[in-house]
Amino acid sequence: MMMRSIALGAAMLFSAAATPAWADTVSMFCGASEYELCAKAAAGFKEKTGNEVKITKMPALLDDAIPIYQQLLAAQSTDADVLFIDVIWIGMLQRNMLDLKPLVPAEEVAQHFQSTIDAATTQDGRLVALPWYMDTGLMYYRQDLLEKYGKQPPKTWDELTETAKLIQEQERAAGNPDLWGFTWQGKSYEGLTCDAIEWVASSGGGTIIEPDGKVSINNPAAAKALTRAKDWVKTISPEGVLGYDEETSRAVFEAGNAVFHRNWPYVWGTSQAEGSKVAGKVGMMALPVGADGQKSSGCLGPMYLGISKYTAKPELATELLRYLVGPEVQKMRAIEGAYNPTQKSLYSDKDVLAKLPFLADAQAAFDGSVARPSGYTGSSYNRVSQAFYRAVHEIIADGADVDKTLTDLAGRLEKLKESR
Repeated sequence: MMMRSIALGAAMLFSAAATPAWADTVSMFCGASEYELCAKAAAGFKEKTGNEVKITKMPALLDDAIPIYQQLLAAQSTDADVLFIDVIWIGMLQRNMLDLKPLVPAEEVAQHFQSTIDAATTQDGRLVALPWYMDTGLMYYRQDLLEKYGKQPPKTWDELTETAKLIQEQERAAGNPDLWGFTWQGKSYEGLTCDAIEWVASSGGGTIIEPDGKVSINNPAAAKALTRAKDWVKTISPEGVLGYDEETSRAVFEAGNAVFHRNWPYVWGTSQAEGSKVAGKVGMMALPVGADGQKSSGCLGPMYLGISKYTAKPELATELLRYLVGPEVQKMRAIEGAYNPTQKSLYSDKDVLAKLPFLADAQAAFDGSVARPSGYTGSSYNRVSQAFYRAVHEIIADGADVDKTLTDLAGRLEKLKESR
């Protein structure tokens, strides 16, 4: 206590001319690529409240932060106040996070997309994080080519398949041999989990493991969705798609060699940048659906802020978190860093739309996003995802029998549940 008082006294002496006598310091973690925006938000918080914000930069590879968090939380360290959290970490970290429901007014929570709130709500009803920026799977397409052949943006995966095949054949016959119909992420990694859960969920096949713990992946709708994806390879998608991640698949699209392209919202900016051969020719939409009565199901990929339950300053940490996820900071981050807000009101803000015009068409996609099963699986999520994307890759790359592969996968997932 004495050491904290001395440190606080020194901080007050150093900034006595600029801050009130009650000024304090609160800490937060921030992504490496957005450090400058975090620093600007911290300066705004100091100006409003007089309190300093100590920022810890995350590792460049975000997953490298997990052992850091685990060590801090296992030690019940008071050095961590506000944590920067990937959506798929929420289940793993939830026992170490404060419940925000008693701390944040319900009307503030309601300003965010409901899909992001649902993903941060635990099975026992605790809200352990609030969203800072939005990410979900989206479909990009060559607007010029669809117009050339009199086609509308497809509403279903089957329509996409037909349109991609038609344009690919016509363009190749006209002297464009490198054009493919559809690029996506087929490498055996987490990105394939995202793509495949979109195919399955939008076909009515569930989300691998449901929020109540039921293993749902072994069903006819899921089998049909994965069979459709297998049939894309070497027809409307190059065989190389089986090794594509976000960046390699994006490169093909932005080189002008794909009609459709599945990726995250950042591609809107890169596709319009200098050097892109498709600048000014790109349209964007929510992902297609796989079956009648289903909805577009882009994989939910937002980043969150939460508060360690071991913080010594829960009130101040809450004040900082509310400020950071509020409309003022989210608007600044959207305009200056192209980070997609989770505040619904900003999707009609003229300043934000001037910077990110595609947001006018993205709201429905963001609100209908589907979460990976990290909430239920918690610390087992990585093993669940690995089992899923390896099974999917066996189907689409090796021609494994779909029904047998899904039966075997369901058995492995049941065993993983038992070992939780």
